[in-house]
Amino acid sequence: MQIEKAIVRTHELVGGDYRELVLDASATAAGSVPGQFVHLRVPRLDGSVLRRPFSIYRARDGRLSILYKTVGRGTKAMEAIAPGDTVDIIGPLGNGFPLDEIGENPVLVAGGYGVAPLSFLAGEVAVKGTVFIGGATQRDILCVGDFESLGWTVQITTEDGSLGEKGLVTQALDAWLAEQQGTAPVHYACGPDGMLRAVGDRAVAAGHTAWLSLDKHMGCGVGACLACVQKIRGADGRVGWKRVCKDGPIFEASVIEWDA
Repeated sequence: MQIEKAIVRTHELVGGDYRELVLDASATAAGSVPGQFVHLRVPRLDGSVLRRPFSIYRARDGRLSILYKTVGRGTKAMEAIAPGDTVDIIGPLGNGFPLDEIGENPVLVAGGYGVAPLSFLAGEVAVKGTVFIGGATQRDILCVGDFESLGWTVQITTEDGSLGEKGLVTQALDAWLAEQQGTAPVHYACGPDGMLRAVGDRAVAAGHTAWLSLDKHMGCGVGACLACVQKIRGADGRVGWKRVCKDGPIFEASVIEWDA
């Protein structure tokens, strides 16, 4: 982990309200693994002292990319970032996905810009599996070409039926899991809490392993402020608190204690 002054290489709209920010950040990129994130100070965001966390989408050849959607004041201000600007980042942060446990039949489940760390993951492992990408509309479906070019099978769902199968991504996942008799696919998921919980519950019930990337509001991003804690069950069965930014953001589904 380090603080790095990164130079903006490109900043482009990639579909819907989503943009890709590509940075020359050799120190951060060199140490990054799928599932980690960076904490970015948004330039020209008056009155804000907090950084914004973003999953790492790509990290290679000294460059680091993030995907984001304009959803609030911070990301709206990011739209003004231009090539040649300097941005201040801390990273790489977090624990990342355990790549040595991917198995022979991995399944990735992504919601919206949750595809970013999963695309990074897909490019870092030799085995190919199936990826489910879900969104409200076709404008929320990203990175399909990334996965297909790597040899992954892609299944798309949208809630309005504008692209792929109509419905929730977990419905398509259920149909696929019903066909996987005699196998125990390892799950990797990133997206909204509701989707993560649904994926985790299915995996736990079936006795499968599921690695979930939790998304919490963060203050410092390095474990000092305790703003992003999550209830986690320890090996002794006792429930305690873990910091999503420092101890996560990746946790195995069976240890997560979701709020009622």
